[in-house]
Amino acid sequence: MQYLQWIIKGLAMGAADVVPGVSGGTLAFILGIYERLLAAISSCNLQALQLLSRGRLQAFWRHIDGTFLLCLFGGVLASIFSLAGLISYFLEQRPIPLWALFCALIVTALPHLCRTLRWTLWRLVLCALGIAFAVLVGMLTPRELEPQAWMFFVAGAVAICAMILPGISGSFILLMSGMYAPVLLAVTQLQVGILLLFMLGCIVGLLSFSRLLNWLLGHYHDASLALLIGVVIGAFYRIWPWQSAQQLYWPWQYAREVAPADAVAAFASAVLGVVIMLLLLNMEKWLKTSAPVSGQRQAD
Repeated sequence: MQYLQWIIKGLAMGAADVVPGVSGGTLAFILGIYERLLAAISSCNLQALQLLSRGRLQAFWRHIDGTFLLCLFGGVLASIFSLAGLISYFLEQRPIPLWALFCALIVTALPHLCRTLRWTLWRLVLCALGIAFAVLVGMLTPRELEPQAWMFFVAGAVAICAMILPGISGSFILLMSGMYAPVLLAVTQLQVGILLLFMLGCIVGLLSFSRLLNWLLGHYHDASLALLIGVVIGAFYRIWPWQSAQQLYWPWQYAREVAPADAVAAFASAVLGVVIMLLLLNMEKWLKTSAPVSGQRQAD
C-alpha cells in the first residue's frame, strides 16, 4: 500500500511539472514527502558510490532510499510522458479550467500546510519574503530562441532546481528561458539524444541543489518551512486563471475586458481539484485503515 501511495504522489508531481507555473515540488511539499525526497536525493553521494563499487547493493539501495525514489520518479515519468500531450492541448485551447484546477489543489492544501507550523512574527516575515520572491519570479517575461544542444543540459539543471523548490515551476523557468517548447517537443517526439542531455543536466542540478535545501531544513527547519509556504502562496500570482499581460482580474472583469471567462468549466475544474487534493491528503490515512480490514478477512 505504501508503494502505491508513492506512485500516486509521483503521478501528481509529474502532472504538475508539465504545467508552466505549477511545481512538482509544491505537490511534494503539500503531500508530506518533501523532506524525505530531499534526504533521499542528498544521500546519492560519495558514500553511496563506495557501497556500489564494493558490490553492497542492498546497503546502497537502503542508503539512497531506493524503493521510495523508484516509486516516486516512476510515477513522475509515467505522468509526464502520458499527460504531456493532453496538458499541452488544454494550455493552448482551454487554459482557464486548467489553471483553476491547480489553483484549487493549492487552496485546498494551504490550511493543512499552515497548521504544520507554530507561527511567530519572524516566521510571518519569512513567509512574506517567500511570497515576494515567488511574485517577482512570476513577473518574468518569456523569450524565444533557437536552442543549441548544450542549452538542453543547462536548461535541465536550472529547471530541476526550480522544480524541487515549492511554488517555483521548473516548466515556468523553461518557458521564460525559451526552452519550454523545444523540451516538450523532444518529449512528445521521443528525441532520445536531446532528452539524455536534458536528463543529465537534471541529475547534476538535482544532486547539488537538493543538498542545500536539505541542509537548510536540517538546521533551520521551521524558518525554512515558513519561507517555503510563502513561496507556495506567491505562486498564485502566476497560476491565477484570469489574467492578461500580467494583470489579474476577477472572472466577471475578465469577461468584460479581455475574453470569455469560461467560468462554468473553471468552476467544475476547481471542484475536481478540491476533490483530488482531499483524496491525496487523506490517502495515507484511508489506506492504513483499510489494510487491517483486508488482512483480517484473509485470516478469517
